[in-house]
Amino acid sequence: MYRRAIGIDLGGTQVRAALVDDTGTVLRRAATRTDVAGGPAAVMAQFRNLIEEVTDDKSLDSLSGIGVCAPGPLDSLTGTFIHIPTLPGWENFPLRDELAAALGRPVVLEGDAIAACYGEWRFGAGRGLDHLLYVTVSTGIGGGVVSDGRLLHGRRGMTAHVGHFRLARKCHPAGDEPRCSCGAAGCFEAFAAGTALDRRAREAALAHPGSSLARLTSPTAGDVVAAARQGDATALALLDEEATLLGEGFVSLIHLYSPEKVVMGGGVSHGFDLMDETIHRAIRTTALPAFRDVPVVKAALGDNAGLVGAAALLMFGERTR
Repeated sequence: MYRRAIGIDLGGTQVRAALVDDTGTVLRRAATRTDVAGGPAAVMAQFRNLIEEVTDDKSLDSLSGIGVCAPGPLDSLTGTFIHIPTLPGWENFPLRDELAAALGRPVVLEGDAIAACYGEWRFGAGRGLDHLLYVTVSTGIGGGVVSDGRLLHGRRGMTAHVGHFRLARKCHPAGDEPRCSCGAAGCFEAFAAGTALDRRAREAALAHPGSSLARLTSPTAGDVVAAARQGDATALALLDEEATLLGEGFVSLIHLYSPEKVVMGGGVSHGFDLMDETIHRAIRTTALPAFRDVPVVKAALGDNAGLVGAAALLMFGERTR
């Protein structure tokens, strides 16, 4: 019989759960809107309800435990939240131990991007590699790293907060860099996350009234991708700029981690095929010669990467307590 585990992906908007087996197959999935106002107690109740939705008596018998992933910073060594801007009231909450006590099952807590990296490494676009960099480009930018055939955790499990290195841009003079959600100016995330593309889309809609984006009240990154697929020149230019920014950021990360491959996930990756050429052009023209052949590919597991990775972390013995 296959081993099975529950993967839970906790976000500020949605909490999702899936029953996953040890081949990486998602057997059942369920989701609900995160009860942010209710705090940890309310969300823990949501966990229990979602687990009931995706399990039955047969799957419970073979259940290895529960893997939870969430945005950071969090301490995956102790299973404790540190500070998550989208989840106020969770500071220093020992989710791993509280959930394990409530459910009577082993629990793992991991950062969402590290869990997604693990999922892609075990079952997706990074399978079989010894050196892998995963970057999620969504509301923010996060990452995970496999080096020398092992998943990196770092101090307190906080490695690869790749969205928060500074990206200097000539078009933004000192003091005029975009402000990041962390409060600093000029972070990679502030330039290239989905929220940054949202902002540029709104600005472009005002500046280009002939664009299909101008017909939308508040265009988003998803709207930019959809408009670009219809040949909208403004949207295509926005994606080309986004791809250049991503390529420049990826070059720095490639220099730092020396991966065999970069896997890009997150909502912005839905437009990867439209950005592929420009991303690789940035790598070919700005990376050191020895790094210019590193490919960037789209995540194979899509929005299941975190769910699969969190469950796999439990089944394959990473961070189990």
